[in-house]
Amino acid sequence: MQPTDFLYFERKETPRARAMRAAARALLGFDAAPPDDVARTFAAMYYDGDPFADALPDRPSARPEEIFASDLAPPAWLDRTEVERGARAFRRWGPDVFRFAGAITLQGYGEASVAKPLAMAGGYVGDSARRRVLETAQFWIAVSEPGGLEPGARGRAIALRVRQMHAHVRKRLLASPAWDLDAWGVPISQADAILTLMGGSFLPGVAMHAMGYRTSAREIESLMHFWRWIGHLMGVRPRWYPTSIREAAQLTFLTLFKGAHRAGEDGVRLCQSFAAAFAPASRGGIRARIDDGVHRGFTRFFLPRSTHRKNGLPRAGLWALAPLAPFPFHFLVHSLRTLVPSIDEANDAFQRRRRERWLAARL
Repeated sequence: MQPTDFLYFERKETPRARAMRAAARALLGFDAAPPDDVARTFAAMYYDGDPFADALPDRPSARPEEIFASDLAPPAWLDRTEVERGARAFRRWGPDVFRFAGAITLQGYGEASVAKPLAMAGGYVGDSARRRVLETAQFWIAVSEPGGLEPGARGRAIALRVRQMHAHVRKRLLASPAWDLDAWGVPISQADAILTLMGGSFLPGVAMHAMGYRTSAREIESLMHFWRWIGHLMGVRPRWYPTSIREAAQLTFLTLFKGAHRAGEDGVRLCQSFAAAFAPASRGGIRARIDDGVHRGFTRFFLPRSTHRKNGLPRAGLWALAPLAPFPFHFLVHSLRTLVPSIDEANDAFQRRRRERWLAARL
């Protein structure tokens, strides 16, 4: 079973897809397309929600640790050393990953299964867009701090609260006549959730090399494990999860060709609200203008030109080069940290402070 908006099997043999597969074989040594059984499994996951949370009655005042206590046993695949290694790799990106992940999220807004829950909930448009961006950054900081996912830790508590909220939204939207189950699957499905986890691990691990970050293949796999554990706490228990660079790359290929791009005006509004989230009109000052410029620059640099144009996003001008500006610093530090452990320790402390300052300045 797959949603009618899932078009991968019709598109994987198009000339563009064939060209990408040939390039991957030549450059990477493997086919960019995943095995068909993996693609079918992924498609079916659009009908998977969070059975445990979805079966619970809505209890807004209850503490999430109490609600989910019986469902949080560590899975057999969990390696806590890998989790900490992945969290540390995530911290090395400082606040740059916040802007990156925000920018690439706009690509997903073209899909109804992503855009419709956000639009119908009304939390990511208009004046609330900036607040949501910062709340998400606050969550990323909390979960990636040392021990941030242990019982009683702030990151774990936020993850469980988000899980509770997702279950509430899923129930409400499934009861709405406006939700098209045949086309989109269930709201906040396991399939879309996996893509969100890749947006914090594999994608920045590869793409942010352009900024000078030298994240290794081994570290990217640790990042994927780290985000898998975050997802598990949030009720993301997929039938299949990529565990290697190859599988993550194949999932990315699948994602590029699966979508129907039918989000319409809801997707456009979400994109434009994100683009305007740091506009300086209400705050003024040179710092606000720089912040807005860098924000637009990241969006233009990392988002495909076609998506940028289709959604009427503001021009970035020379700010489109902003992600490249710190390249020499990041490249030097990330080169030296592999040779001198004390540099890695100092950089970890520096980036943790940098993240907190970035968030505090915008809150």
